[in-house]
Amino acid sequence: MNEQTAKLNYLRMTPRKVRAVADIIRGMSVNEAEAQLMMQRRRASKALLKLLRSAVANAKNNKLDPDKMVVGKITVDQGPMLKRLMMRARGSASQIQKKMSHVTIVLTEVENPKDKRFTIVIQKKVKKPEGESKKKKSETKGEEKPKSQKQDKRPGFFQKVFRRKSV
Repeated sequence: MNEQTAKLNYLRMTPRKVRAVADIIRGMSVNEAEAQLMMQRRRASKALLKLLRSAVANAKNNKLDPDKMVVGKITVDQGPMLKRLMMRARGSASQIQKKMSHVTIVLTEVENPKDKRFTIVIQKKVKKPEGESKKKKSETKGEEKPKSQKQDKRPGFFQKVFRRKSV
């Protein structure tokens, strides 16, 4: 049985919050796990999605079929803590622990994979040539106004903040 491992160290999120998202995708196929992570609203889902995609890319590079891969094992361990102080009443202070996580994901290859339930389309960003973008803007506006007419008569930020008379 072929396996592919990917690690994410020093994620600035508490392990408890990351584990809640990691438990959702444990045992799912790669396609379904990716769809689940894309629909999650939790902050940890972005980091786990990036890690999952990295593991799939590693599997492709090692000539494994990503369609047959399943999230076999995902562990979230606690990393180092940043210890900070928060000032309290009467000159005392209390400690704040900013925790980090180490996430390890292991994808295993299955002989009989389930059918794909989702098709995930990632739109790639295409950079437009500079000449085309300028032409389209001028065409949509029609006639261009002279610079003196373009300026608004509304006061700017500094005029609002530093006015001479209060309103």
